[in-house]
Amino acid sequence: MDYIKFTNDFKEFTDWDFKNSVNDGIKGAFGDDVLVFGTPDDRVNSPSHYTGGKQEVIDVIEDAIKTAPNTTQGMLQAQVLKYMLRLWLKDNPVEDARKAQWYLNRLIDKMS
Repeated sequence: MDYIKFTNDFKEFTDWDFKNSVNDGIKGAFGDDVLVFGTPDDRVNSPSHYTGGKQEVIDVIEDAIKTAPNTTQGMLQAQVLKYMLRLWLKDNPVEDARKAQWYLNRLIDKMS
């Protein structure tokens, strides 16, 4: 690829786009008092069902499992907490409660 040609073509396009912007008709139509109704849900880095409180669920879980006696029990505890902490934030709380119960039962079995 010819970098110089690419750079020139890109500059030409952005210059054209700036001069012929379809948004020209609304420039200045909005003042500083435009309301922003939240940000798009980042379902990978900070999904809304894990960030509904003062702390992210992952931070609560990491703190809670630090004292687990072993990795398996810590992981099972983390799963229970994950489902319980987001219980009312997803579309099917009964399903999440059952998942938490499944992991809790498994944790209890591992502790016996």
